[in-house]
Amino acid sequence: MIGIVDYGMGNLFSVSKALERLGADYFISANHSELLEADALILPGVGAFRDAMERLPANTIKEFAATGKPLLGICLGMQLLFENSEENGFTEGLGLLPGSVRRFPGRSENGEPYKVPHMGWNRLKFVNASPLTSNLEEDYVYFVHSYFVNAENSEVLIAKADYHEQVSAVVGRDNIFGMQFHPEKSSRLGMALLDNFLKIAVERKAVR
Repeated sequence: MIGIVDYGMGNLFSVSKALERLGADYFISANHSELLEADALILPGVGAFRDAMERLPANTIKEFAATGKPLLGICLGMQLLFENSEENGFTEGLGLLPGSVRRFPGRSENGEPYKVPHMGWNRLKFVNASPLTSNLEEDYVYFVHSYFVNAENSEVLIAKADYHEQVSAVVGRDNIFGMQFHPEKSSRLGMALLDNFLKIAVERKAVR
C-alpha cells in the first residue's frame, strides 16, 4: 500500500493515475497515523520550496523515513528531501539527504543566456548503481523546474542530466529516493523507475 502525501502542493492526480497503471494499491492522505502505516510514501510537489516546507507535515515525513520504509520525492518533493534551498531566501529542508537547492543562473559559463525554467526532455546518465535503476537503460525523461539540487555527496547521486549545469536527476541513499523530473510524464523510462520503486517497497516489506 503506497501513501501519497497530500499537503496541498502536489501533482496528486498524475501520480495516482501512474500508480493505477502499474496496478499498485495507494491512498492519498494528510493524516499522520495513516501515512505512517503505508508500506512506502511518495512525496510529490509543485510550487515553491518555502511554501511547501510551511505546509508539509515534516515530522511525519521524518518519522516515516526513520522506519526504513521507502520514501520517494518527486520534482519539488525531491528537493524538499535535501538540507536547504535558496528559493525566496534561505529555507531549511527536511535534511534527509546532503546537498542544497539553487536556481539555474540563466547564463552559461561563456555568458550566453539560456531559458529558465528548464522544460523538456533530457537524457539521464546513470552514475551509481541503485535498485531504482536496476535492469533499466538510459533514456529521456521530462523536466519542468527552475531550481536544481547540487548534491554535495556524490554517493547519493544515482543519475544526472545536463542542462548547462549538472542536474541531480535521480538520488537515493538507504530508503530515501528522489526524482527531479516527472516520472509519471516520462514515458517508458519514467514508468519503469516508478515500477522499480514499487518493487523496492514489496521487497523491503517482505523482510520487515
